[in-house]
Amino acid sequence: MTASNTIAAQIAASLLKIRAVALRPQQPFTWTSGIKSPIYCDNRLTMSFPEVRELIAESFATVIREQYPETQVIAGTATAGIPHAAWVAQKLNLPMAYVRDKAKGHGKENQIEGVIQPGNKVIVIEDLISTGGSSLKAAQAVQAVGAEPLAVLAIFSYQLDRAVEAFAEAGIPLDSLSNYTALMEVALQEGTIQENELELLQSWRKDPSSYGN
Repeated sequence: MTASNTIAAQIAASLLKIRAVALRPQQPFTWTSGIKSPIYCDNRLTMSFPEVRELIAESFATVIREQYPETQVIAGTATAGIPHAAWVAQKLNLPMAYVRDKAKGHGKENQIEGVIQPGNKVIVIEDLISTGGSSLKAAQAVQAVGAEPLAVLAIFSYQLDRAVEAFAEAGIPLDSLSNYTALMEVALQEGTIQENELELLQSWRKDPSSYGN
């Protein structure tokens, strides 16, 4: 894991505190894909909490300084990754851009807004990694203009095998500041979940398609 275990736990605790993460092992949420999930994560809420967004921005900046010092551009994913990319770019005094899920249907028909030039080394900032499809698409859009996505870094990852395998196949590094494992540990310590619910929650990450069936 790129970020330290301490940071992963701190961010997990912060997400629980501001209710950006909700856990319902007995009454799972339903994703648009139809997957039943015991967790719902809305990291957009972090924008409204200065201490939490500062922790996230500084954690991203630390990872980039230490692991990717050659970074030339910070690119956020539209829309939830944009504010975090802006805060990180400001801390690192680097150019910032953002990547749409698809090219606009009017004007210059841009998919990337801001300047990413061929040869630029780019870090893509994402708020959440679930199945990884949209995040990988953003990184590939960076590749399409001749730049190099050094990694996709997210605030939180569900750690689903599908996402890990897709990024590995594409040859693009993927990491997150916090993750499902860290969240389970913190939630158990804080009493958000009980010991008898932990196995059920862990089973979802291993096989999401069969959860709740």
